[in-house]
Amino acid sequence: MVTTLCCPQDENPLSYDRLDGEWARWFRTAQRFEHKVPAQDRGDIRHSIILELARARAKDGDKPFSEAMMCRIASCVVALYWRKQYKLTNGLECGSCSQKQRAKCRSGDLYRQCPKAIKVEYLSKPITDENGNVTEFGDTIADDKALDVGAWIDARTFLLSFPERLVAIAHKRLDGIPLTGAEMKYLCKWRKREQKTLMAG
Repeated sequence: MVTTLCCPQDENPLSYDRLDGEWARWFRTAQRFEHKVPAQDRGDIRHSIILELARARAKDGDKPFSEAMMCRIASCVVALYWRKQYKLTNGLECGSCSQKQRAKCRSGDLYRQCPKAIKVEYLSKPITDENGNVTEFGDTIADDKALDVGAWIDARTFLLSFPERLVAIAHKRLDGIPLTGAEMKYLCKWRKREQKTLMAG
């Protein structure tokens, strides 16, 4: 059950000092284990430990909930955190392999050969093209925000061949602005003209 101490209104309502009973015990247990993760994730791991302790308590009902059991649960939460981090950075999830395979990898230090591992390349790695030119690997990666100059010039040239009024109508359609009756009529006229050109071609 959730109970809180009665505190003055000017105090922080989210302060852990307001916890009492089992919640205060769970908070103290989480504090003992949160230093095992990087500083930026300590708030998250603290809440995760408290939540897991509350879930475990809800399952057990009125059974004794010892300090050793709470520490074991907190330790498991931290271990799961590091397993997830290791998978994110290395692509390895040894827990899905058999015990025999894990023992083999451990004894022979075969982790680098694992097909699940993420292969890391340095951006400064030199790359040689078919003409013998050397450039850094990072310079060969496409930039999604880079301007495609060739396509931009083609588009500009394409638009220059059309009347300004038609280009203005195209911009209105692109921006989702409704066209007037006269503009719709003008657009239909140009569409029919282009269709005839295509049919003739």
